[in-house]
Amino acid sequence: MSRRRIPRPKQTPRASPSREENSLARAYWLMKSEPFKYAWDELVKDGKTYWDGIRNYEARNNLAAMKKGDLAFYYHSNEGKEIVGIAEVVGEAYPDPTTEDPRWVVVDIAPVVPFTIPVTLTQVKEDPNLAEMGLVRRGRLSVVPVTAEEFRYVAKLGKTKIPAASKSAAKKVGSE
Repeated sequence: MSRRRIPRPKQTPRASPSREENSLARAYWLMKSEPFKYAWDELVKDGKTYWDGIRNYEARNNLAAMKKGDLAFYYHSNEGKEIVGIAEVVGEAYPDPTTEDPRWVVVDIAPVVPFTIPVTLTQVKEDPNLAEMGLVRRGRLSVVPVTAEEFRYVAKLGKTKIPAASKSAAKKVGSE
């Protein structure tokens, strides 16, 4: 008896955990920066930057999953320990220009809106609605996905309106 080989279904790459079911929908992230190295105010002044220096594979994979139009909380780590603004991904992953190692990537981000009231790490950790948030569960990672529900909830805590999808976040920077 000959056996007929049944082809396996093609595996599709897993979508980012923060990307909503519609593949065209934006995803949400949290990006950490030490304010003495690159603070929110510097991003606002510069208008746009590339997010470099990531040397953790999981964080790198998160950067690589980012798409133009995705939004990210800008979190001050070490000093302040608070979410201080919302940035938009304005350029998708490309090789990190600060290293010759091809394994590492960067994305371009631009500031969109500062938080009216910064949301502290303590607030996030004490809120049962955020117990599963990447900032709590994967606290050592510098780039983590955030669910749409978490993003809306944290923005509300910070009394900050989430901007509608835009063609260019850079235009918003000059209007503040």
